[in-house]
Amino acid sequence: MSQTFTRAEVAQHNTEDSVWCIIDHRVYDLTDFLDAHPGGSVVLNQIAGQDATTDFYNLHRQEVLERYSRLCIGTVAGESPEVVTPEPGSLSQVPYAEPLWLRPAFKSPYYNDSHRRLQKALREFTDRYVTPEAQEKERDGTYISQELIDRMAETNILAMRLGPGKHLHGRKLLGGVVDGKDFDYLHDLVVSQELVRANARGFQDGNMAGMAISLTAVQQWLRNEPLRQQITDEVLSGKKKMCLAITEAFAGSDVAGLRTTAQKTPDGKFYIVNGTKKWITNGMFSDYFVTGCRTEKGFSVLLIPRGEGVETKQIKTSYSTTAATAFVQYENVKVPVDNLLGEEHKGFIVIMSNFNHERFMMASSVIRMCATIVEECLKWCNQRIVFGKKLIEQPVMRQKLARMISLCESNQAWLESIAYQMCNMSYAEQSAHLGGPIGLLKSHATRSAQEIAEQATNIFGGRGLTQTGMGKVIEMFHRTYKFDAILGGTEEILADLGVRQAMKKFPKAML
Repeated sequence: MSQTFTRAEVAQHNTEDSVWCIIDHRVYDLTDFLDAHPGGSVVLNQIAGQDATTDFYNLHRQEVLERYSRLCIGTVAGESPEVVTPEPGSLSQVPYAEPLWLRPAFKSPYYNDSHRRLQKALREFTDRYVTPEAQEKERDGTYISQELIDRMAETNILAMRLGPGKHLHGRKLLGGVVDGKDFDYLHDLVVSQELVRANARGFQDGNMAGMAISLTAVQQWLRNEPLRQQITDEVLSGKKKMCLAITEAFAGSDVAGLRTTAQKTPDGKFYIVNGTKKWITNGMFSDYFVTGCRTEKGFSVLLIPRGEGVETKQIKTSYSTTAATAFVQYENVKVPVDNLLGEEHKGFIVIMSNFNHERFMMASSVIRMCATIVEECLKWCNQRIVFGKKLIEQPVMRQKLARMISLCESNQAWLESIAYQMCNMSYAEQSAHLGGPIGLLKSHATRSAQEIAEQATNIFGGRGLTQTGMGKVIEMFHRTYKFDAILGGTEEILADLGVRQAMKKFPKAML
C-alpha cells in the first residue's frame, strides 16, 4: 500500500470499467468487486471516483474494510488514515464500553495488579482464539472444536471457569499471570466477563458452560476421592466433557417436581436410573451427566457416564445449536453407588448449593454483554446520519443512551460488591447469606437486559433485526437475552427467593 494518488487521479476512475473510491484517506479499486458486493453494484457505481468515507461509515464498521483489505491499492497523497484498528487484547476507547476499573483516571478498591494482568491476558486470548471460532460456530451451528478446548485446558482457562478452589493450586494460569492460590471471585468475575466478549450467546453456552456448573458439584460432593480426582483430571485436561442434568419437562425451577427415578438393586451396589431430562446445555457432546433423581425417600444426585441406556437428542432453541442443547433419556441405566454426590435422599442441598456460583457467572456475563450493547449503540449514534445530522445530536437518542448506561453502571457496581463479599466469606457463609442477593442481582440484571435490548433495537432500526452487518450484535442480544432470564432460575423465582430469604432474618422486634 505504498503507492499514492492525488484526489484528481482517483476522480478519473468513475466508469463501469474502472471504479475507484476513497475511504478514510485510503484508495480502493472496486472494479472487480462490483458483482461480489453484497449490496449490489449500483451503490458502488454511485460513489465511483469520489470520497465515500461518510457514506461508508454511515453503513459499515471498520472491520468490513479489514475484511476486504486486498481492494486497497494505496493512499491519497499527503494524507494519512485516521481510523485506528484495535489490536487484539486492547481496551475500547468508547465511553462506558469498559467497566469503571478499566477506564483511565478511575480507581477501584476491589482490583489489584493480578486482576489487571488476568484481564489483559484473557482479552487477548478471547480476541485471538475464542471470537473467531465463536462467530464461525454461530454461523454453521457445529460444536466447539477440540483445538479450542485443548488451548483452554493448556492455559487452565477451563480450570478457572470453576471459580476459586484447591483445583487451581499449583496450576500455571495463562502463563502465570496469577497464582492459583490467589485466584478469588473478582478474578472469577473477570473470566466470565472477558469470555462473553466473543458476542455469540449460543457459543457462550457451548463453550463448556455445562462443565462450569457440574464439575463444581462433583468436586464439592463426590465422596469417592479416586473417582473425583479421575473425573477432575479428565475434564480439566479437555479429554472428557460433562454437563448438569436437572431440568425436566415436568420440573424446571420447581426442582421438587423431578420424575427421573433411581432405584437401588437388591445387592445395594447399583442404582437403576429411568427418566428424561430436557434443555440440557452441552448434553449432545457430554461424556458425564450430573443427574438429579428421585430416590425412595427423597432426591439424590448421581454422576452418570454416557453409555448403554443413555440417549441424547438435539433440541433447537432461539440461539444456535452450537450450545449442544439436548433431550436426555435414561433407560435402565446401571450406575454404581460410588457415583452418588452427597448423601442419599439429601440431594436437594447438592442441587441448590451449586446455584449461587452459576447465577453469579450468569449475572457477570449478561451485565458485561449489556455494556457491549451500549458500546455498539454509542458507535452507531456517532456514525449514523439521519435528517442531515448524527443520531447522537437527537435529544431522544441521548435519553435512551442515558438510561441504558445507568442500568449498566449500577448493575456492574452491585456485581462487584457481591464479588467482594464472596471473596471474604467461606463457602458455607456464602450459602447462608448470598443466595438472596445473588438471586436479586441476576433478576434485576436480566430485566435491565430486556430494556437495553429493546432500546438498542429501536436505535438500530431494521439493522437491529438483521443477523449480519452493523446490527448483528444487537439482533443476537435481543434474540437471546431471555436465556439468562430463564436458565439458572427465572426472574420471578429469584426475585421471590431474595425477598423470602430477607424475611427469614426480619427482626421480630420490628413487628
